[in-house]
Amino acid sequence: MVTCGCQSFPAVLLPTTMRVTSVVRAVLVLLTLLGTWFLMQTYFQHSWRAISLRSWLGAPKKPSSEKLPRHKCGNQRSCPQNHFAFKIISGAANVVGPSICFEDLVLMSSVKNNIGRGLNIALVNGTTGKLLKTDAFDMYTGDVTKLQTFLQGIKRGTLVLTASYDDAATKMNARVRAYFTELGSSHVGTLGFRDNWVFLGAKGLMNKSPFEKHIKNDRETNKYEGWPELLEMEGCAPRKMD
Repeated sequence: MVTCGCQSFPAVLLPTTMRVTSVVRAVLVLLTLLGTWFLMQTYFQHSWRAISLRSWLGAPKKPSSEKLPRHKCGNQRSCPQNHFAFKIISGAANVVGPSICFEDLVLMSSVKNNIGRGLNIALVNGTTGKLLKTDAFDMYTGDVTKLQTFLQGIKRGTLVLTASYDDAATKMNARVRAYFTELGSSHVGTLGFRDNWVFLGAKGLMNKSPFEKHIKNDRETNKYEGWPELLEMEGCAPRKMD
């Protein structure tokens, strides 16, 4: 009788042990799935960016007021009172066209479809900041007299924003160079075939303009095969007060 009682005990214990083992395995699988889901959410939602200790601890995000401010034309700094913000970017080789921005308004660009090979020029009222006229002049095969007439008609107090594209000098003559020199240019006299040039001057300017960049076309230093790298210039042009 005693022997029969001892043989029945393991038969009851075995199913109970199996059930406990099954529950433990299920819990481990669940924890593994939750851990995987958490990692996927963390990396994909944050675009694989590093997460700071503060964010892991649940610290609140910085208020939107602390974000870096956006300046006009996307410039690195804002302009003081009675100054106009501008950004001029030359063309890149003969592929990407130039752009001219003034007071956060794009005046000329490929998107606006008002640019062309050669010189791209925007005229702005130096007192009000109002756009007066834009035009593009082909300086490789175009008629340079059109540019001469355009420059000759610029009125005193007008800001002149200029960006080159592809080639800005093949058709340029002494008369055109003289007009730009009167507008405050220091580099137009040496502007050559496929040079890049950005410039902001004004009619009636008493001194040389501080807003000008020029880079020569040089096989040894060109960023592109037959053209130098593009030029980008931003700044604050003073408003004409008198």
